[in-house]
Amino acid sequence: MLTSKEQKRAAEEVTASSTFISKGTVIAGNVETTGNFRMEGKLTGNLTSKAKVALGPVAHIKGDVVAQNTEIDGQIEGNVTILELLTLKTTSSISGDISAAKLVVEHGAVFNGRCTM
Repeated sequence: MLTSKEQKRAAEEVTASSTFISKGTVIAGNVETTGNFRMEGKLTGNLTSKAKVALGPVAHIKGDVVAQNTEIDGQIEGNVTILELLTLKTTSSISGDISAAKLVVEHGAVFNGRCTM
């Protein structure tokens, strides 16, 4: 049986872990992660993270995104639900509804849909 100290350390290790999907990688299916997630490739499916999600300028997701914090440079065709901060960078494009606690939109970002905060 794990002590509370060991459980806390194990939880911190999982959250501190990172996943990177490189440019040219194509994934078909849903992705779920408890750690940080950085993507430069393409995903057809939903993405769920209990930590931060970062999408590079050539990243493309056709599906819904749910995360704690997210920084988007690429494209999303689907709904985006962020529990804390969503940042839409200059090259970002979202076609779908947004739900976020806080939203930062840089000049040049494209958003087509509804937003609730």
